[in-house]
Amino acid sequence: MIQYFRRHLGAKLFLTYLAVILIGALVLVFTTQFALPTAFNRHMGKMGLGQAGLGGHGAGAGPGLGMMADLYAGFQASFNEALLWSILAAGLFALVASLVLSRRFAAPLRTMMAASQRISHGQYSERVGNIGTDELGQLAESFDQMAEKLEQVEAKRRQLIGDVAHELRTPLTAIKGSMEGLADGILPTTTETYRQIHQEADRLSRLVDDLQELSRVESGAFHLDRKPVVIFDLVRAIVKDWERPFGEKGVSLASDVPADLPSISADADRLRQVLNNLIGNALQYTPRGGKVRLSAERTGDEIRVSVIDTGVGIPAEHLGQIFDRFYRVDKSRSRQAGGGSGIGLTIAKHLVEAHGGRIWPESAGEGKGSTFVFTLPVSER
Repeated sequence: MIQYFRRHLGAKLFLTYLAVILIGALVLVFTTQFALPTAFNRHMGKMGLGQAGLGGHGAGAGPGLGMMADLYAGFQASFNEALLWSILAAGLFALVASLVLSRRFAAPLRTMMAASQRISHGQYSERVGNIGTDELGQLAESFDQMAEKLEQVEAKRRQLIGDVAHELRTPLTAIKGSMEGLADGILPTTTETYRQIHQEADRLSRLVDDLQELSRVESGAFHLDRKPVVIFDLVRAIVKDWERPFGEKGVSLASDVPADLPSISADADRLRQVLNNLIGNALQYTPRGGKVRLSAERTGDEIRVSVIDTGVGIPAEHLGQIFDRFYRVDKSRSRQAGGGSGIGLTIAKHLVEAHGGRIWPESAGEGKGSTFVFTLPVSER
């Protein structure tokens, strides 16, 4: 029995109500027994019947002392009897009300407990629903929001597993096919064959590195070595590093960054990683003869950096998902076809936000180019 009350909130509430009822009844009994003689004498005195034998002296005009004592004894007995029946009636109704109220109060909690158990078994679509506007209702609303987040996380986890399996399968299939061709004598044992196998292995290695980096940035398991960074110098160095890849594809790369921009407090290596990811993305989706331009300007207390290309563009319905892991606007583009791993933009978003900035895409539509913009706060001096 004790264990039952310990394990059930409704039983505890019921005991609490009973305790309150019992305390109220005891206080009522002791108060009436203490106040009854004084009240009896006062009212008898007002009626001119005297107070003899009850703590006062007779007024000489009322009945005898024995009659007064008998009158008081009868009054006290009738009062106690009425009090007893009143307490029993009130206790009975209070008992029923306590039972109903305790069950009603505990019902939403039992509902949430059952829902939480089903969620723990993988039923993430479970919801409690609207049960009121009080604290319990707010708790239920928070519970449903948590369940919705868990459902989204589970969906992303499953999608991530599928995406990773798909991304790993492509280079592995190519490597396996090449090795089987070499073993069967179908492929020639030339430098070109080994170079192709090495390229696939290199793609696989880069994907694993990207996944490892994504895991770190999403969990916040990295350190920012913040120092004053001059955007002009950083952009100039990055443009120089990318001149050869852009030249090989026939895409022009230019920069428009004022030399007098104030410095920002940032991790130069991480900021370089953000720009490299954005520039690499622009190069992949800009055809030969296109243009990519880096610009920067000060807007209030922030530095606004933009990577602008004349590439394939982004349809409006895809703008909100462009930073999702493994997301591609064109599902038919593979890593081998230049579609990238679909992780670089996700990493860039987390790194910008870790610096206290914002990042977003802009595009007029498919075939009209795109712009990736991020802002970083100006360093305080």
